Amino acid sequence: MKALLMFEDRDFQTDTALLDALERPYVRRQAPVEKPPVGQRDLIQDFELETLWHAMALDDLVVYVSARTAMLAGLGSVEQIRYRQAVFADCLAQPDVVREIYGLAVQAIVEERSIFRGSFSLTHNSSAPLSTSITRLEAFLPILQRLRALTDEHAGRFTSKGFTRFFDTLRRELDEDYFQEISQHLGYLRLRDGVLMSARLGTGGQGIDYVLRAPRPDNRLFRFRRVMLNRPTFSHTVPPRDQAGGQALGRLRDRGVNLAANALGQSTDHIHGFFTALRTELGFYVGCLNLHDQLTAKGEPECLPDPHPAGTSVWSAQALFDPCLSLRLPGRVQGNDLRADGKPLLVITGANQGGKSTFLRSLGLAQLMMQAGMATPAESFAATVTTGVFTHCKREEDATMTSGKFDEELARMGTLVTAITPGALLLCNESFAATNEREASEIADGFIHAMNDIDVKIVFVTHLYTLAHRYHQQHADTTVFLRAERGRDGQRPFRLIPAAPLPTSYGEDLYRRTFTETDTAHTDSSASR
Repeated sequence: MKALLMFEDRDFQTDTALLDALERPYVRRQAPVEKPPVGQRDLIQDFELETLWHAMALDDLVVYVSARTAMLAGLGSVEQIRYRQAVFADCLAQPDVVREIYGLAVQAIVEERSIFRGSFSLTHNSSAPLSTSITRLEAFLPILQRLRALTDEHAGRFTSKGFTRFFDTLRRELDEDYFQEISQHLGYLRLRDGVLMSARLGTGGQGIDYVLRAPRPDNRLFRFRRVMLNRPTFSHTVPPRDQAGGQALGRLRDRGVNLAANALGQSTDHIHGFFTALRTELGFYVGCLNLHDQLTAKGEPECLPDPHPAGTSVWSAQALFDPCLSLRLPGRVQGNDLRADGKPLLVITGANQGGKSTFLRSLGLAQLMMQAGMATPAESFAATVTTGVFTHCKREEDATMTSGKFDEELARMGTLVTAITPGALLLCNESFAATNEREASEIADGFIHAMNDIDVKIVFVTHLYTLAHRYHQQHADTTVFLRAERGRDGQRPFRLIPAAPLPTSYGEDLYRRTFTETDTAHTDSSASR
């Protein structure tokens, strides 16, 4: 059985090493840490993805790892995205059922682990592997029965291809004959009637082809049928004190029992693999439900985005907001609109602390969430599927003083360029600002042209008026210009509007606010004395 709720044609593979390290941090591991892809650490830092993943997980490590894996390994086609969206729409319509199925998968894994921990204390004899496999199967059986009951009760309410096929598989595989057959085999394998085996004589009179036989009624009457047919029977009784004979008989018993134990172990491993995959795949959707509950509880909008195939140039949003910022604040946050269809470049300018960086994050997060098959934080969102999302944001100066700030920017951008492919999205926040405006504008101009020439879409947040003004004069037909608003009183509404760049970022507003507050504090302190 396969879950197939994340992909139509294959299982969803998560970082099992990361999950193991998080679940068992006390275990020493000598395996080398795998180096993350270029730009991944910056992406996590710049978009504050840890905030989002922890909100989705709610302390569930499986959900955390599933969400992390899905967002960092985005889907590359519209069909894959819509497949997940349909599954998530079913989750939104039937959240209690989905959470219960996830809980059953978690329960199966937890109970099986407790069995393995207990098996270490068992005496290591021929019956131990068989006994452990029987105990595992007995633990799985009621969970499988509950899963089948949920299928009968609720399958008709699910409409997505993923869930429809999932429930059809459960109906087909977990029928009454299946459960009866398992119960019957478990009864046989407890070996309450002893061990009945068949074998043949091989070379040198050695026994070969040992097979454990089911104790059917005709086998139990085997001796009496032989007597009735007047055929010879052969038997041997091992004396109680014959240790060597008992050991030899035990070895014969093991040869038959071990075959059954191995077969049963493979069957239980298959069931365990199904529950593991189900837990991993539903973990992602449970995380999406957790995030949905937290955002909608605050009145924030969410939507299933509209993905468009590579080769198109679609990019629009309504009331798009930064979910990580919303999760940290008690109230709702300001959303913004975007209309950038057919435009490969988006230049954002305007007042300091006016919401430019927040809008940049909201765009990048929406793209990642869309390509993971998630709902996006907006009233509506439509975009072209990209080959990757990359960020280049300003960093603090190197504390070791081994390189200057501008050197660090160029080195980091050079590394990014080696990984960026045509059709990617690059989000830049104050890139190249560590040098003077003339040089920075020239470098940024050449870089933007080079990226656009290989079909890389760019969002460029900048205070470089020379650069922004040049593009507004020469490339207005291929560029969207947004500007952070400033109120008449200098306050920031954190709203971006389509507007031409201005030669000022209104830094004096921050100066006045900072020093007015400082002077007020000094005055209040003097008055109190």
